[in-house]
Amino acid sequence: MRVADWLAGDDREVAWRGDQPLMLSGMHRQVLALTHRLTAQPGTHWALCFDDSYRFCVALLACWYAGKTPVMPGHSRAALLDEMQEQLDGVLCDMPLGVSLPLLMCDDAEAQGQLPPLSESAALVLFTSGSTGVPRQVVKPLAVMEQETRWLSTLWGESLRGCRVIASVSHQHLYGLSFRLFLPMTLGLPFSAQPLFYGEQLAQLPRDCHYAFISSPAFLSRLDSTLDAPACELIVSAGGTLRVSDAEQVRQRFGCQVSEIYGSTETGILAWRRCDRPDAPWRSFPEVRLEQVTPDRWQVWSPLIGDNNGLTLDDRLNMQPDGGFQLAGRHDRIVKIGDKRISLSEIERRLTDLPEIEDAVALIVTRHDRQAIGVVLSLNSTLDEAALHQRRQQWKRQLQRWLEPLAMPRYWRIVATIPVTTQSKRAWPLIEELFHVAD
Repeated sequence: MRVADWLAGDDREVAWRGDQPLMLSGMHRQVLALTHRLTAQPGTHWALCFDDSYRFCVALLACWYAGKTPVMPGHSRAALLDEMQEQLDGVLCDMPLGVSLPLLMCDDAEAQGQLPPLSESAALVLFTSGSTGVPRQVVKPLAVMEQETRWLSTLWGESLRGCRVIASVSHQHLYGLSFRLFLPMTLGLPFSAQPLFYGEQLAQLPRDCHYAFISSPAFLSRLDSTLDAPACELIVSAGGTLRVSDAEQVRQRFGCQVSEIYGSTETGILAWRRCDRPDAPWRSFPEVRLEQVTPDRWQVWSPLIGDNNGLTLDDRLNMQPDGGFQLAGRHDRIVKIGDKRISLSEIERRLTDLPEIEDAVALIVTRHDRQAIGVVLSLNSTLDEAALHQRRQQWKRQLQRWLEPLAMPRYWRIVATIPVTTQSKRAWPLIEELFHVAD
């Protein structure tokens, strides 16, 4: 089913919010009303900032039917949206936001009538952490999103008949958008308008239904081993590698093996695997082609990638004789903490934008099997201990405007100069040694 057909056909439950079923006919009327409002607005690029997945879907469709381009900034911080003013004409949201851009609140208004045709050139814009720390814009044509959903429908569509879709991940990023919204809308499955924040919410779900659960390693690893879990036909994890022990615990609780997805915002989905044994191999989707172009670099080609030259992967791969592969680490400065993709370069850039900081380096610090961000700073002036403590509190408050909680530095080191090698590159062994003594 194409996106142009999502609102067609017999009335059905398209989503639910608490005990309230949300019907396809109501979604059609709400999309039409918001389409009228958007058509009257100037400009083309509108940021979508929504907590509620149903209202997000209404806004997404209304943007396309109004001839606008929906933009997904990733989160809803007012400082970030204001920083993107040159790339945006307005903001659509279901929450109060103190932004200087034109703002339209999704108010659930309805209208009667027919929707205009959906443009063949419809697209959406996402942002992902670039290796330079500056968010990288990624344009996804609607046709590419539909192609990706067809792959997923081929893989799982038959087994998901009659399921309801629940999720602990945000629709504001590509993984959540594809699996939490595009997949159920295409297969005609009801989806939850509200995300799961806690494992206890799973125990409150009706037991007379079967579910597809879209989640992440961070959420699945926190599940209580005594959880009274609902029946799931599919559990999907992405955003990082799920530990074997966590996958096994999930299988025991739900009676369902976890399936993992490998891909990125730039590439879309590339491969999947079922976590049914340690070191289960990744399997590429049929139309994805991987090729080793240097001893440690891999290139990928896929219909989901607009560039005919393909893309160079930031991951190292170990290919197996049967065509499966294992992931063997990353080349770039993007790291994963929990299920969050964090740019170390952006943390460094935000720090060096502060007036007292001359240079900065960020890295992962592991303490007691938990990972957090550590930073090493050199300053342009000398501060005593009391003044340094005060400045650090100020820096944290300033960084909170830009960084997600998991990206906030937890461990701080101040040095006269950041260690470098004779080639003027970061001396990582010396930098890491600064964190050998616990705070």
